[in-house]
Amino acid sequence: MSMKAISMFELIYICKISPARWMSICLGVFAISVILLLPSSSAVVIADATSADATRGRQIFDHRCTGCHGFDNDKEGPRLHGVYGRKSGTVPTFKYSDAVKNAGITWDEVSLDKWLTDPDKLVPDNDMDFHLEKANQRADVIAFLKESSGK
Repeated sequence: MSMKAISMFELIYICKISPARWMSICLGVFAISVILLLPSSSAVVIADATSADATRGRQIFDHRCTGCHGFDNDKEGPRLHGVYGRKSGTVPTFKYSDAVKNAGITWDEVSLDKWLTDPDKLVPDNDMDFHLEKANQRADVIAFLKESSGK
């Protein structure tokens, strides 16, 4: 017994699905896919940026970042005042890794979020062994760095 492949149109006809019903099924599948996949997309960064709070960012910065970074002075890491909008590896008083000096990144919401999420993924062989796991904390710190840079 041979089996004949049937087209999508034949399937719709056999199952007696109206074109309007078929379209609503397709749109429903699409909507569910968007809802399930959206949290893993970069759109989350944009959503977090709109609710970011520079005051909370300052508190997180003071608590989590000042062990290695000063705001106006270099420590184990470079000073971060004015980092937003600055090109990576360009504070003249700080000795950066070659990887950071040659990365050519201009620090903005997207690049800072990637950096604070996983520095080694953004710039392999850098010297920073720190990350912020929570997206809302990253957004707050970025809002603080942006505001303090006058941007």
